[in-house]
Amino acid sequence: MKTLLKSLKITLAFCVFFSVFYILILWIFAQVAGPNKGNAEVATLDGKVVGAANVGQMFTKDIYFWGRPSHAGDGYDAASSSGSNKGPTNEEYLSEVEARIDTFLVHHPYLQRKDVPAEMVTASASGLDPDITPASAYVQVKRVAQARGMDEAKVKSIVDETIQKPLLGLFGTEKVNVLKLNIALEEIDNIK
Repeated sequence: MKTLLKSLKITLAFCVFFSVFYILILWIFAQVAGPNKGNAEVATLDGKVVGAANVGQMFTKDIYFWGRPSHAGDGYDAASSSGSNKGPTNEEYLSEVEARIDTFLVHHPYLQRKDVPAEMVTASASGLDPDITPASAYVQVKRVAQARGMDEAKVKSIVDETIQKPLLGLFGTEKVNVLKLNIALEEIDNIK
């Protein structure tokens, strides 16, 4: 009985420590050492906040680069972040992917089916992924350039400028934040 009481006290102490003090320590660390004092990085255009840079957003117009599809709620809903949990043999999932490929090809008629990047037709695990690979951005350059009446080389150079390199050149992969890329395009249009 003495051991049981001691175990309960230790369990209670750990519960309090990890549910209060540990979170407090992380919050203080984020305030001191974290980017933007631990708050979400917001993206602005013309002085107005247009979104959170670390949360994916839905872009469907041809003048914008598109991100990955989302299964979070009605799409990019942070309150219901999750993947579909459907496997690659699920018929419903395969139908969704096929429909996305068909839609992607309608907007990118210069591509063949085999050229459609897998990440552009499959949702991320969180459903909120803000980034795509440079390859997925490059296949969209022609569509965006035509829709905006811009030179393809200029649009490609904007993509090149927004590529984020791996941390210290080692950790992670190259990626393109879709919201930041679309903001860069809007800023170029505003300069014209």
